[in-house]
Amino acid sequence: MADHYLDVPGASLHYEIHGSGPLLLLLGAPMGSRGFGTITPLLASDHTVLTFDPRGIMRSTDDDTDGEVTVERLTDDVHRLLSAVGTQPAHVFSNSGGTAVGLDLLTTHPEQVRSLVVHEPALIELLPDREELRAALDDMYETYRDVGRNEALKKYAAVTGVDRFSRPPGGGHHEATDLDSFTPPADVRAVLDRFFLHMLRPTARYRADMAALRAAPAPIVVGAATEEKGQLAHRAAVALADELGTTVVDFPGNHTGFQGEPEMFTGVLRQVFSEMA
Repeated sequence: MADHYLDVPGASLHYEIHGSGPLLLLLGAPMGSRGFGTITPLLASDHTVLTFDPRGIMRSTDDDTDGEVTVERLTDDVHRLLSAVGTQPAHVFSNSGGTAVGLDLLTTHPEQVRSLVVHEPALIELLPDREELRAALDDMYETYRDVGRNEALKKYAAVTGVDRFSRPPGGGHHEATDLDSFTPPADVRAVLDRFFLHMLRPTARYRADMAALRAAPAPIVVGAATEEKGQLAHRAAVALADELGTTVVDFPGNHTGFQGEPEMFTGVLRQVFSEMA
């Protein structure tokens, strides 16, 4: 596997291509290529797997280090990346903040999407308590900016139920009470800084065009983590499925279950793709 870079307006995107077969894009925000490292080789046995680091994350740059990273900008980056890689539409698996980009890509560039899996959509506008959640996001942002990472992460965990930003492959938990050991690597801390200060609010507040999604030519499957029932992303998954007139597909593990249980997760994902085909 060779490192590839694509110049896009205001940024340079690092991306990787593995395997051969139908094109499959793994899409996260802020998660980049390394976050999907457990399932990429499994899927690359019969897919051309495309992963990348979103602008300003890890090996991708962003000329604007101060402003918010909008969903529209992230979507345009993905559109340009898919155009550079090939002409065939892609299967898209999106997770967490990446689900906003996946849904936006399908509504703005439907010709580039062959099918879309929306896993654990962290989309607060789908929920009845959206006003309280907007205020909570603003409070997290201000806490991260003015107080520090640890206090903001505690608030994030309390609101979302997600307290494993660096859960090691193969399982295991970090203690949420010791958030310095919870995210020890400098690169993970840099990703968290980028996410909380520039990406969290735009992606979480994304409002999907439901009419366009219901009319889209590509099939959409909404997935949720079996270990996260009752948490924010699981509630949003149920709400999104209701809007689209479908049901939620259970995926093993937690919010990023593909990291801890890659074989089981990939098995469910393959079944989903088979049924959509």
